[in-house]
Amino acid sequence: MSGIIGIYNLDGKLVDYQQLKDMVNILAHRGPDGSDAWCAGSVGLGHRMLWTTAESLLEKLPLVNQTEDLVITADLRIDNRDELIHTLQLNNYPPEKITDSQLVLAAYEKWGEQCPENLLGDFAFAIWDRQKQIIFCARDHFGIKPFYYYASEQAFIFASEIKAIFCVPDVPRQINEVRIGDYLASMFHEANITSYKDVFRLPPAHSMTVSLEGIKLQSYWSIDPNRELRLGSDEEYAEAFREIFSKAVQCRLRSAFPIGSHLSGGLDSSSITCMARKLLAENGGRRLHTFSAVFDELIECDERPYINAVVAQGGLEPHYIKGDQISPLKNIDQMFWHQDEAFYAPNWSMGWALYEAIKEQGVRVVFDGFDGDNVVSDGYGYLSELARAGRWLALTREIKELAKTFDVNFWRWLWSYVKQYGIKPTFSKYPPLRFFQRSLQALTRLGFRQTDKSANQPIWSATLNAEFVERVGLHERYQAWQKVQSNFGQNERERHYRNITQGLVSFAAEMQDKTCAAFSIEQRYPFWDKRLVEFCLSLPAEQKLQMGWNRVVMRRAMANILPMEVQWRRGKANFSPNLVHGLLSFERERLDKLILHDLEVLAEYIDVTDLKQTYQRFICSQSPTTGKDVHTIWIAVSLALWLQYPAQDRSNEFARKGV
Repeated sequence: MSGIIGIYNLDGKLVDYQQLKDMVNILAHRGPDGSDAWCAGSVGLGHRMLWTTAESLLEKLPLVNQTEDLVITADLRIDNRDELIHTLQLNNYPPEKITDSQLVLAAYEKWGEQCPENLLGDFAFAIWDRQKQIIFCARDHFGIKPFYYYASEQAFIFASEIKAIFCVPDVPRQINEVRIGDYLASMFHEANITSYKDVFRLPPAHSMTVSLEGIKLQSYWSIDPNRELRLGSDEEYAEAFREIFSKAVQCRLRSAFPIGSHLSGGLDSSSITCMARKLLAENGGRRLHTFSAVFDELIECDERPYINAVVAQGGLEPHYIKGDQISPLKNIDQMFWHQDEAFYAPNWSMGWALYEAIKEQGVRVVFDGFDGDNVVSDGYGYLSELARAGRWLALTREIKELAKTFDVNFWRWLWSYVKQYGIKPTFSKYPPLRFFQRSLQALTRLGFRQTDKSANQPIWSATLNAEFVERVGLHERYQAWQKVQSNFGQNERERHYRNITQGLVSFAAEMQDKTCAAFSIEQRYPFWDKRLVEFCLSLPAEQKLQMGWNRVVMRRAMANILPMEVQWRRGKANFSPNLVHGLLSFERERLDKLILHDLEVLAEYIDVTDLKQTYQRFICSQSPTTGKDVHTIWIAVSLALWLQYPAQDRSNEFARKGV
């Protein structure tokens, strides 16, 4: 994790070197190990350095090639180094002396704008090509590394964080109401927009060429949703998963500093931790730090039995924070400054405390199991496949086992599939059975009725201001989003594809990146290895869900690596009670003031009367509606507090404080 910035004055104006320095300096937290800037005429690039790998200790960016035709600035970790060194014929150099940025620059010299197709890893980079008079930019396959930009007829400006772009006075600072609407509607399908007008994200798996003729945006990779892998047995699938997962962890172990891993006790973080421990033990016995949140007051959130099972296997240095002793709004101003946007994760202050603990241990590289359940897939789309194929006995077995995991009514769940896939087709073919249809419909009225009023009815995070909804066309955007969602959900692979390509993935990765950056830490995600994602999507549905066990291929693959109680655990912790506890225990006075007396900042977007009623219901009730209500309250509070701290004011304030 480092910081990159750049300016290309398309009108030919000389780059203001002081502006470059200001942009570099405001990203000091991203790279405490050095900074530099390069400029020539109308082009300037800058960099903040964070050392993580052994090769990065030799790295100097921006890097100019020998002919001075190319200059690169980059935030990257390249994982297929050996392959690239061989292909690019760099074998005459010691591999440990070749930096990742040198590899990318050599790849550009060989393949030009097709170079990202040959890269594996997490990266965001920009290359100035003097001969072509272009800036070529690229971002990794899943958007792990952030890349923001502003473009006008006069200039193209980019940076790892939006605040650096705002260091250029000519960049407007106007709220993007469309993004605000999407935020309140929980839609993140547009991967390019931000909360500011005219400031954009480079989408994942995209490259961009900027020239005097304009901007050319292109996708260099997309995952194939139709590829299906067929092996001979469950054991062969498990062995193939274990091999690829091991590679995904191994290539991310490159570090010149102590390595850590988040350990929540769940299947994802535990699998990464145990695999990393195994690989480290096989290569010299280096110990792995683990970082966990524990809960003394909220037993329903506490995962210590599973955490302890992993730690008991040895080879770890465990560290803990008390998750139920942290206010959800603690350090909120600093978090907003680093995020540049309102953020969606309600328990993010707990993550902030974990990163404080990580930094105290001198750990610069930390593993995270982010969204592993979507990468491997829980396989629930398989249920629709069984129902559509009329395999009711197999469907009944799966739902019976799953009902134990989720503690839900088996008959209600089964009936939802019978009603959708079984009744109408059957009775249309056989009219004499309509008596039974009427009987089943009567059962529906007696208690098996679906609770959703309408599948097409928008469910906002709160009741929104009707004028605002109309102004930004939110209903139309919601319907378009729903249409896209419904087009990818007819079977398990389509559902899986939709989940791993949704805009929320890169949005969440950016949010985590900027939180890690606040502590000069690089977070790595083995589940978002391109090879592993492609493998998991290609799996048959029965390798994802079998006899009620979701992600079954992964469970089998981790035999003798994970403790059995973790390998075959059914559910996962729900941290919603911790959010409720935190808001009511630590922030009641602040919430009362904001929601009951100081909501003018939200009146343009949200029906404040409805929000006040939701808040009163929340503080007076412990009914099942509390979960939905606390979500509504968090979204509104997060947005309100962010709107009260304009980015340009925060930038100046925290820059002075050295945050």
